[in-house]
Amino acid sequence: ALSEIEANSRVNRPGGVKIENKMKFSCAILSLCVVGTSAFITLPLAPTSKVHSGLASISERAAYGVGTGGTENLSRRNVDDVWDTLSPITVQGNSLRTWSLTDPYVERVQVYMRTDGRPLNANVELWQGPDNTPQKMSVYLEDGDMRPFNGVIETPSDGSNTIAIRNTGYLEFPLSACVEAEVEDDIARSLSDMGSSERKIVQGGAIFTTPFAPNVQSVHVFLKTDGRPLNARVELLQGPNNNKQVIEFYSEDGQIRPMNIVFETPGVGNVVRIVNTATVEFPLIASVKPMTIDGSISNGTGGLGYN
Repeated sequence: ALSEIEANSRVNRPGGVKIENKMKFSCAILSLCVVGTSAFITLPLAPTSKVHSGLASISERAAYGVGTGGTENLSRRNVDDVWDTLSPITVQGNSLRTWSLTDPYVERVQVYMRTDGRPLNANVELWQGPDNTPQKMSVYLEDGDMRPFNGVIETPSDGSNTIAIRNTGYLEFPLSACVEAEVEDDIARSLSDMGSSERKIVQGGAIFTTPFAPNVQSVHVFLKTDGRPLNARVELLQGPNNNKQVIEFYSEDGQIRPMNIVFETPGVGNVVRIVNTATVEFPLIASVKPMTIDGSISNGTGGLGYN
């Protein structure tokens, strides 16, 4: 374009000398102005997303001391994989370990406990302020490696919450414990959804039992009330009066802080027995259903399961 302008801008003067017009210089200045203008064009900004201020990252969770696991669906996670991703803490016999939750966005936590195959005896409590224990449970496992403990504890953001685990066994029986903050609510929501159907009312002093087929590898137990206190004992039996796992549970408000626990059920002849240890004025609502099914094992005869 400049060469055409240069050719057209040259004129003949009386002296016969060709000189250039100032148009060449003006066009060059104009082109520089166009280039400079395009360099300062305002582009639309990319949309920004708000980052949750809770324990959204592994580093933040580690800073609060509540585990470093992911937020995958529990029914899709193997228990061994969970222990590989978390940082277990050893709790010696007759000792106490606490986890303080200082983040107000943590509305529930997941507690894992296991041993190397020895029995497990522990008390798990939720502390909320001084001398206030709105939820507690006593846990017994015959084999803490075959049947580890796995439960969700509700921690509503109405004050400072602390999870306390006391190993009530002897010094020879240590246990490993993990407390994982579930800010994204994936695990707790999936468990709550499982307990939203097929519920049964268990009156005070009554017993409710449910057998399971051999292909059922884990069972989800969900207990709640209409806002009254919750007192119950849940047992995993394998044979007549052969307790493999026993949990004695108390909650001052069974609607805000229900019982939400997964029982590992390897082998055959597994039966879940729920006893409402409260009086007749305090019924509870129970939901017991299979969670993990092993398709390579036959359903057998009797009990809840899938072919």
